[in-house]
Amino acid sequence: MREVIRAEGHENVRAEHASTFEVTTDDWLTPAGDCILGIEADRAPADFDPAFVEACRSHDARIICEVRVGERVHVVEGRGHPDLTFESDRSAVARTSDYVDDRTVLVDADHAAAGFDRELVAALQDGADLVFTLVVEPDGGE
Repeated sequence: MREVIRAEGHENVRAEHASTFEVTTDDWLTPAGDCILGIEADRAPADFDPAFVEACRSHDARIICEVRVGERVHVVEGRGHPDLTFESDRSAVARTSDYVDDRTVLVDADHAAAGFDRELVAALQDGADLVFTLVVEPDGGE
């Protein structure tokens, strides 16, 4: 199962945060938002299919996030959590920790914003479009 969010970069994209990365429906970004990869997202977690949400509500669920900017693709792997709600109508956040709130779409990510390819980040700073795809394997891919 998969969910796709389309967003766009912004001159203030820094991708320097050590524990999260995010896309937001907001139409603005300040330099303080150092985890945000894209703004003006066309969807938020509250828009996701209930079957997708349910599949993510397990420690055994493997969740893969693919961020595509032009020809560049960056993949981050994490997992699900029983407390995931996908209720945010504003932003989708991936976390390296196991902290969960209404914005969280995956936990235990293998890296955060600071680990993203710098050429991809530079393209986002130039305002490039991005595609943020989440794929869930409920049984961990086995």
